[in-house]
Amino acid sequence: MEQKKFDFNSLIGFVLIGGILIWMLYLNKPSEEEIQAEKAKTEAAAKGEAAANEKKSEEISLSEATSDTMNGLKPGDSLAMEQLKNKLGSFAYSGTLPSATDESTVFENDVLYLKVSNKGGYISEARLKNFTKFDSIPVYLIKDGNASFNLQFSAENRTLNSQDLYFEPTLSKNGEDQVLSMKLKTSENGYIEYRYTLHPGEYMMDFSINSQGLDNILSTSTPMYLDSQLKGYRHAKSISYENRYTRLTYEYDGEKHSKLSAGSDDTEVEKDVAWMNFRQHFFSSMLLTDTPFKEVTLSSENLVHDEEIDTVYTKKYGAKILLEPKGGGISYDMNMYYGPSDYQIFKKYGRNLDEAMPLGWGIFGVINKYLIIPLFAFLTDFLPAGIAIIVLTILIKLLLSPVQYKQYLSQAKMKVLKPEMDEIKEKYKDNKLKIQQETMKLQNSAGASPLKGCLPAILQIPVFYALFTFFPSAFDLRQKSFLWADDLSSYDSIAELPFHIPFYGSHVSLFPILASIAIFIYMMMTTGQSMQQNQQPGMPNMKFIMYLSPLFMLIFFNNYASGLSLYYFISNLITIGIMLVIKNFIIDEDKIHAKIQVKKAKPKKQNKFQRKMAEMMEQAEEQKKKK
Repeated sequence: MEQKKFDFNSLIGFVLIGGILIWMLYLNKPSEEEIQAEKAKTEAAAKGEAAANEKKSEEISLSEATSDTMNGLKPGDSLAMEQLKNKLGSFAYSGTLPSATDESTVFENDVLYLKVSNKGGYISEARLKNFTKFDSIPVYLIKDGNASFNLQFSAENRTLNSQDLYFEPTLSKNGEDQVLSMKLKTSENGYIEYRYTLHPGEYMMDFSINSQGLDNILSTSTPMYLDSQLKGYRHAKSISYENRYTRLTYEYDGEKHSKLSAGSDDTEVEKDVAWMNFRQHFFSSMLLTDTPFKEVTLSSENLVHDEEIDTVYTKKYGAKILLEPKGGGISYDMNMYYGPSDYQIFKKYGRNLDEAMPLGWGIFGVINKYLIIPLFAFLTDFLPAGIAIIVLTILIKLLLSPVQYKQYLSQAKMKVLKPEMDEIKEKYKDNKLKIQQETMKLQNSAGASPLKGCLPAILQIPVFYALFTFFPSAFDLRQKSFLWADDLSSYDSIAELPFHIPFYGSHVSLFPILASIAIFIYMMMTTGQSMQQNQQPGMPNMKFIMYLSPLFMLIFFNNYASGLSLYYFISNLITIGIMLVIKNFIIDEDKIHAKIQVKKAKPKKQNKFQRKMAEMMEQAEEQKKKK
């Protein structure tokens, strides 16, 4: 039988079809009139949203009225004070304090800059001092009203919200720690306190909610809720890629871990929640508690619907937490974290925070945690990130080289047996069952089979998948440059296109092109001597299917981290080199052929599975003869 070869005309056809599709997309781009019409539509929608917000603001007039009454309230203003008491009861006292203004208190260490608003007592601005976005603007996790933190409680037959009330700030020091006390007062000795403790050089701070002197004011029979909301800011060049790794993760019910959907809106109600992470790919906003929250309603809303739109936010997160009053008051010790989504930092804090990282499940996560991450951290201590990726790739390929040798040896045996397998096909060309039976006998007697070539490849899959999950989440790659790539955690653009191609984007990345070429060469070397040799009649063309891998790499990795594409490029180059060395200097096909002939001459004992398969084939052959 003539061996099939790759049809270059088909390849040219695919290229031409792709070119035609790109040209059609370019011709069908929207006209200036269509763009203006879409812009008008967007503005109309914005006006509609503004009207809806205005209506909503009317519905919460109590909150505005409270703020208006508090702002500028002076001692002796009896009418305003009477109105305030009618609305707030004992908490009207907070409206008479000097802090009843929309001001903020700043406290910071060498890595975090924080602002806490008097109104609501929560963090209104959180900036990471040592990091910038892709456009060199500082990284803000909280700013311009993208976050809220509200304690809803009942007091004196009134439902109140802390975000509408004014706290009294007191900033002090406890050794090297900075302590900010925010008190929502009913009197000098009665209050709800938010207490923030910031440690030097730490992204994790202590946070607590406590009450004092409110036994006869706070209602313990009505549910008390802590409601935390956050809209995550965009920080990366490709918002769709960033959004893929932006998701809410949490620990619940005794060290169980889960996450909400990354690509769609999602809501879950969980019991005994120990922590939750509003993760924004490379940055995290976390709330942790020493006493697990009895019940939390977690929500995630996807805000990215089109890569071409200059979207500000990625997702809107929410956590409505049911609190349990204690002894007529409230007392919860917690922590807040605003910082990098970095495995090494999370691991330092313990509390299973490393589970917030997308490192893969099962064996894949184990490989990342105990092999890939420590090895890469060691390499980046003294090597640039790009060189560290290359060295890491070389070390892993050397580690897996014995497995690859077994795989190539199996392929070489199949190649040596091909003439005899062709003779079997020719001899029994009208009996497919007999061909399979005789082929299996030949392979068993020679100690060769396609399965032996597949097993080594399967053994490599856990390592490959672990690396696939490691590179997109490796904080050490963020904003590290290498050759033409200015950020190994994002795509490497060498050309901008005047149009947008679905699934591909509006730019051209070079590393995916190089990786695709390397994969194509590798496929040419392997499929030519193994896949097509074992092609069975009626089966799909395996060569054609294998050639889809470079195409998928080219298209779908165009927006992925360039560090991942660099790894695949170097990995396949090394694989090609190892195969050439094995083929030309290690494996001698003549010696393999001689060994196979010796092995065939010896009687071979079949195992139970082989005997069963042989019996089944013989029975099928007998049934065919009877028919």
